[in-house]
Amino acid sequence: MQEPTEQRLLDLFNEAIATDAIFPCYQAQINHSTGRLVGAEALMRWKHEDGFLSPSFFIPILEKHDLIFKADMHLFDMVCRFQRHCLDEGIHVVPISVNMSRYDIFRHDYVEDIEAVRQRYDIPVQYLRIEITESSAIGGMELITSVLTQLHEKGYLVEMDDFGSGYSSLNILKDLSVDIIKLDMNFLSGKIGGRGGIIISSVVQMAKWLGTPVIAEGVETREQADYMKSIGCNYIQGFLYAKPIPGTEFIDKLTTLQHEPMKSAMNLVKTMDAGKFWNPDSMETLIFSNFVGAACIFTYTLPEGKVEILRVNHKYVVEIGMNLTEKEIIGSNPWDNHKTASRADYERAIKKAIETNDEVTFETWRDFHSPCCGDDSICVRSSIRVIGKAGTQYLIYAMIHNVTAEKKAFDSVAESERRFRFASEQLNLYAWEYTIATKEMRPCFRCMRDLNLPPLIENYPEPLIESGVFPADYADFYRDMMKKIDEGAPSLDAIIPLTTARIPFHIRYTTEFDETGRPLKAYGSAALIEDEEKKKS
Repeated sequence: MQEPTEQRLLDLFNEAIATDAIFPCYQAQINHSTGRLVGAEALMRWKHEDGFLSPSFFIPILEKHDLIFKADMHLFDMVCRFQRHCLDEGIHVVPISVNMSRYDIFRHDYVEDIEAVRQRYDIPVQYLRIEITESSAIGGMELITSVLTQLHEKGYLVEMDDFGSGYSSLNILKDLSVDIIKLDMNFLSGKIGGRGGIIISSVVQMAKWLGTPVIAEGVETREQADYMKSIGCNYIQGFLYAKPIPGTEFIDKLTTLQHEPMKSAMNLVKTMDAGKFWNPDSMETLIFSNFVGAACIFTYTLPEGKVEILRVNHKYVVEIGMNLTEKEIIGSNPWDNHKTASRADYERAIKKAIETNDEVTFETWRDFHSPCCGDDSICVRSSIRVIGKAGTQYLIYAMIHNVTAEKKAFDSVAESERRFRFASEQLNLYAWEYTIATKEMRPCFRCMRDLNLPPLIENYPEPLIESGVFPADYADFYRDMMKKIDEGAPSLDAIIPLTTARIPFHIRYTTEFDETGRPLKAYGSAALIEDEEKKKS
């Protein structure tokens, strides 16, 4: 359609507000790992008499004539109306983000005004989020910092939108206490990975250090979503899952998709002073005291493979144990603690870190001796990265974790599993795991062997009904069982004939719930009725 003139647009503005021709469309935010809905963004749309106007056309005009605040407040009002309708109708709501323009805060009492609207509709503050762009802060950091403080005092979470699209992202982020980062996916507009991928991976890692969730915005392909998941960003917004849709259509998503709360990227570092990360003068103190836990720095020289420890922190000494001192650890030859195979594994990891310029994580067993504790072997999980180079000498930064107890516990579990497998062979017992959100079933080894099942079954139980594992006359009965599991039944059991031979089995289900009380997984088993009768007798 042909865009109206600027004056015509201004003439139509008040009528568009009065008739809700300016209105929000909602774009879902999804956890790519679970398929669950975690929130949505309200995007401004204008329905003109000849069609929809492009936001890139009408928003600059509204900003130019100081009308964007009125439009933003109208949009916020409509979002509150929508949330109120959902609450009144018993529809489970998710947090909705609303954009805040720099014009809103530079020329108006934004926080007071939106609070008046929220309180009028009586919307719990956790169901509304405020989005700012980094450009909002340019030239007015003191004012926007004050506004963010007011928003936090009222209980709002604040998102930084289009992070990385400007020129001062890091400087702004160090000064603004935002709760969620929305990452501009233009970095991945071309080839997955490459320079853009390195930048995005670094931002996601940085956000983890800050304890800040990241939403990847503008995700259009599964390849992009899978890449973001691989670097630790699960939250996705974009056309891959949903385009912006009107409220009536978004209600369908609210009622058909399962929901979950958005989680902080990393809870372990909440006590850290994240601002130190941006100060190079305190980087050494940050690395060795506040941030990474047990850490050391050492040099590795090719081709002889000589290693020299330069520094360890107190946490490293504690993690190694054995009552050794920092001086004893630094003064020792690290290879003395490794047997031949262990040293070979460690050197392979170092060379991989050098080749890939990336972090490498691995485990090795080490032998230690101390006058106090004698001799002992411990299993150490190490994550190493090259942080410098001079000729053939590499400076390597390592984080470690003593996993000896974990390894011993794992060995114990493995032995228990071996015994369980032997027992299940004798008891004709089958077991499987069912992920409720994705309807994926993972069968046990015996199911795969006896029933010729693949390791993963999608859209469960339909493929097993089609194959005859569940007889046709019991199909609806079993579907009803799964529906009850999906709705949160804590446990179920029934006797069902299985396979075309109609062999009677006792089917049992136990459901696992997440921290919000919603069903997450169900664990099923099938025991042969004859075996159960034998046990009773």
